[in-house]
Amino acid sequence: MSSESQLFQRANNSCELCSASEDLRIFEVPQSPDTKEDTNILICGICIDQIEDPSKMEANHWRCLNDSMWSTVPAVQVMAYRLLHRIKEEGWPQDLLDMMYLDEEILNWAKASLADNEEHEKLVHRDVNGVILEAGDSVVLIKDLKVKGSSMVAKQGTAVRRISLDPDNEEYIEGKVDGQHIVIITKYVKKI
Repeated sequence: MSSESQLFQRANNSCELCSASEDLRIFEVPQSPDTKEDTNILICGICIDQIEDPSKMEANHWRCLNDSMWSTVPAVQVMAYRLLHRIKEEGWPQDLLDMMYLDEEILNWAKASLADNEEHEKLVHRDVNGVILEAGDSVVLIKDLKVKGSSMVAKQGTAVRRISLDPDNEEYIEGKVDGQHIVIITKYVKKI
């Protein structure tokens, strides 16, 4: 029996994530630490589209992971963990992640991809010259800036020490100018 037919038999001719029975495809779970282990799962086109293009993610589609996360197949467990982690901001996926138990080896496999994704998704704050800014850096204003909500004008050449970074927007930093805490747009500062 070929490995493909074994995969279809193991999956009972249905998607191993959502149980759909149409448009089934073989999907190789990336970053397996062991090439001997079966790294392929059988999933439907809808699941593949959402896995490969995060902008198409529909959190409600993945409620199916409530069942598939209990699979005995390590590759299915890894994908369930990764997908739940990807949409955990919805609330309910975090509850499932808290219930999920993975052997240490399988958990390391599941987390391998997460570390790469988090590094890519991490915001990078840059000054006017493209230099990366980090929390605690000092910058100088390259232009006079009116401070919204006050009559204050932060003058060009003013040093802002120990800045903090906005975690949601790479164009904003925060710091104190003349004792007042303000938000500053990164294109108006230069790292000292």
